Amino acid sequence: MYRGINDFKKGYQPRTIIVKDDKGELVADPHSILARWRNYFSQLLNYMRIHTVEPLVLEPSAFEVELAIGKLKNHKLPGIDQNPAN
Repeated sequence: MYRGINDFKKGYQPRTIIVKDDKGELVADPHSILARWRNYFSQLLNYMRIHTVEPLVLEPSAFEVELAIGKLKNHKLPGIDQNPAN
């Protein structure tokens, strides 16, 4: 709505989308602009190295499993695994 009122007040002004290519020259063709963005992001993502650090989680011991099962409430519906607590 704001854009419509603003265009009405200022009159029609065509929008131009121009980007610079990797050589610094201006590009206005829609296909060239898309190619430039594709190239830019492929270079950007190839240079970035994404390191994920997964915390070391040890397998639970039998004692820890028994302790967790002991804390479950009796006479409740089983969860996704369909194993009741009792």
